Amino acid sequence: MKYMSRMLRIYLKIIRYKGVIDINSKEFYTVRGYHLLEQNKRLITPAMEDYLEMIYRCGLQEEYIRINQLAQLLNVRASSASKMVQKLGNLGLMKYEKYGVLVLSEEGKEIGKFLLERHNIIERFLRLLGCSEDNILKQTELIEHNLHNETIHRLEMLISYFTNNPDVLEQFEYFVKKY
Repeated sequence: MKYMSRMLRIYLKIIRYKGVIDINSKEFYTVRGYHLLEQNKRLITPAMEDYLEMIYRCGLQEEYIRINQLAQLLNVRASSASKMVQKLGNLGLMKYEKYGVLVLSEEGKEIGKFLLERHNIIERFLRLLGCSEDNILKQTELIEHNLHNETIHRLEMLISYFTNNPDVLEQFEYFVKKY
């Protein structure tokens, strides 16, 4: 629950609610429709999240990162990375000096930490399911921007449940082998 309250606090900082979706509504939308509705609520795009997560991840090992390093790690052009970093800077999530170093602001660090934790929860869940190691990173990247915070929290609880109940995990693994 501690994770959930911190997660909600952080996400409330970065998501702008416009009342577009009523969660009690029985209306149905196509996948594209749900994506468009969510997009209207977001201040930070999935691409921005990827940048923040990577900058935070690198910041755990070094104090700063340079544009060229970031571009290389994300497999994008330096000019694309520079444009995205400027956007993040305009949102107050990082300090950016042209051709200089990139450093996350306190809020940027907080959001980056949340994004990395979200990534790690999904990755651990996929490992728990026994997904192929060579495919886990790709699956995690594709999934992480499309799950609701409540779902992430439930995944974290499920991981904890299996970790604290190894006999249940063994039963699941046995079931998978027989299936």
